[in-house]
Formats: sequence, structure tokens, C-alpha cells
Amino acid sequence: MTTPAIAKGIDDLSTKRTNKSDPSKSLKILILGGTSFLGPHQIAYAIERGHAVTMFTRGRRKPIIHQEYFKDVEALVGDREDNLEALKGRQWDVVIDNSGHKVQWTKDTAELLKDSADMYLYTSSISVLFPFTGTDFSEKRKLVLENPAPDVYESNKMEYDYGIMKANSELAAINAFGAERATIVRPHLIVGPADPTNRFNYWPVRLAQGGEVLLPGKSDDPLQYIDVRDLAQWMIRLLENEVSGTFNASGPGFAMTMPQFVFGAHAAFNSPISYVQIDDYDFLSKHNASYASPWAAPTGLYAGMLRSDNRKAIANGLTFTPLAKTVIDSYNWWQTDAITDERRSKMKNESLMAREKDIIAAWKSK
Repeated sequence: MTTPAIAKGIDDLSTKRTNKSDPSKSLKILILGGTSFLGPHQIAYAIERGHAVTMFTRGRRKPIIHQEYFKDVEALVGDREDNLEALKGRQWDVVIDNSGHKVQWTKDTAELLKDSADMYLYTSSISVLFPFTGTDFSEKRKLVLENPAPDVYESNKMEYDYGIMKANSELAAINAFGAERATIVRPHLIVGPADPTNRFNYWPVRLAQGGEVLLPGKSDDPLQYIDVRDLAQWMIRLLENEVSGTFNASGPGFAMTMPQFVFGAHAAFNSPISYVQIDDYDFLSKHNASYASPWAAPTGLYAGMLRSDNRKAIANGLTFTPLAKTVIDSYNWWQTDAITDERRSKMKNESLMAREKDIIAAWKSK
């Protein structure tokens, strides 16, 4: 029923039933969620490749990108908390679970749909690898399945709660569908057009302005992110290929450092810039500047957060958009009417941008 792994030297890459992505075979795809960030990109790509898409949502949110594709999407309304009626008595080829934000939600839908679909793809998170200590950040790393000692947990409650929820949700999907019919994708920071956060968008907006720019971290600090389009399209291709297994979905396709990222991102613009690199983690922490996504100070429980092993995903077809294109497309999205004045104001007044001059001045006065 299965064929050998497609890349030698990496154990247990996947269960792969076909050898080549075949968009000519139309799939019936059920997406749990679909109107937020990742979903519209999945829907657009799936429809372009001839697949039939059904989405299951609470019906409260409209997509802010790729709206033109949603006229061809069957919309089912319900609530994963207490109303799955619309999913009963139906058949699909594959399920994509983008909205599994509680373990019970994933368990309930996977159990309900295990005889109604051939495969179940759960959108997890790299957070299942938290705390990011040690050296192994592959898919074989032990998951965070329960709370640690109280003193450690209380100081990192949000990170543990999210990682534990995602890790146990992965197991719920696998337990219901079986290892050969479940696909687990663990994205790193998702970026690109329609990003609902101001995290990655900070850099296109800031670099376009030019001037004296704070560059945090040491010259060899790593970073990782994934363009939402690369992620969405690859997920659809995994399902076309009937690929099961667990994958760290991190980019780029090579080891990128923080300076390389900033210099490469600035290549999308023509603004005059001078950089002030601050490589003192203690100083940055004191000035609330230990996090400038997609960079984070590689210290303590976060030391390896930006070192996830993506070789297995690359071996199974994950490709990457050039950084400059991700940056300029994100910046152009930022200029559209989809971005409210309130959100622009938060970027200006509440991000690192608002404190940058003072931080640089304090650094120069040391």
C-alpha cells in the first residue's frame, strides 16, 4: 500500500501512496476553518487546481483575501464547541483542520470524520517542541504533552498551554485516523499577505521608511519563518500525493541569520538606511527588545526556537518564495484598505518602532 520514502538518509520521512502531485485528480476537500489567514490561500490554490472545497465555520468572519474564490466554496455553518451536525452523513476525500484550538475539538471532529474521509491533515505548530532547549529539533523530538514543575510552568504559562494543546491535538488526529491516514504539519511563524498580526509586517514597514534602524542580536543569530502561500500550496500537494507523517514547516530553505534577513528584506526597497546593531541580549531584554519577529533572542527556553529541522518537509516538496517577494507582497498588502487606521496606529505607537530611537540613544550612551 505504501512506497519507500522519497529521500534516503532521513528515517521515516512519510507514508507516500503516489509518486507525483496530480492536480488532474479532483479531491473533495473539507476545511475546518478557512476564512482567516491560511485558509483563503489554501482555498484559492485548491480551486485553481480543480478541487472541490467545503468549509466549516461559525459563519461570523468573511475572508479578507481571495474573496473571488469563495463563490465556489460550499459553506457549512456550525460550532466545534457544540454543533457538528452539518458534518454528519457527508463524505470527503480529505480534511484540513485549521481551527483545532482545543484538544477536544480535534478529537471530536477526527472521530466523527474518520469513516467519512481518507485523510486528516492537522495544522499544528512548532510550539509542540517547547521548551526549545537541547540540539534535536526534528520531528522525532519528544513533545510537550503535560505541564512541567509549577515554578517553570507559571513563568511560561502561555507557551506551555499552547504547545501542550497542539501536541495532544496531534495525537487525537493520529489516534482517530491512524498513522497512515494522518498528516501533521507544524508551521513556524506564518507570514505574508493577509497576516492578521503586526509581527513580521514590522520589518517591511520599518525598512521602507529608512533612516537609522535598530538591528537586534548577534551576527550569527538564526531565524525562521514560512510564507503563507508556500505553506498553503504545499499542504494541498501533500494531500494530492496522499502523504502522511509529521513535518516541521519552517523556512527559508537555508540557514539564514538575522543580519542576512534584514539586508535581504531591505533589498525590496530603495530607502537610505544605516543600521545600529545591538548584540547585548541583557541590554535588549532590559529595553523590552528581545523579540523582533521573525527574530528572538536565542536564550533560555527559547535558545533553539529558530532552529527547527525542516529537511523532511523539503524532501517532501516544500518550496520557498524568495524573501524579497515575501517582503514586498506583505508591504503592498499593508497599503490596502484591508488594514485599518487603528492597526496602522498600533504599529506606529506600540511596536519597537515607537521605542527604537530611545533604545539606540541608550545604547550609544553606554
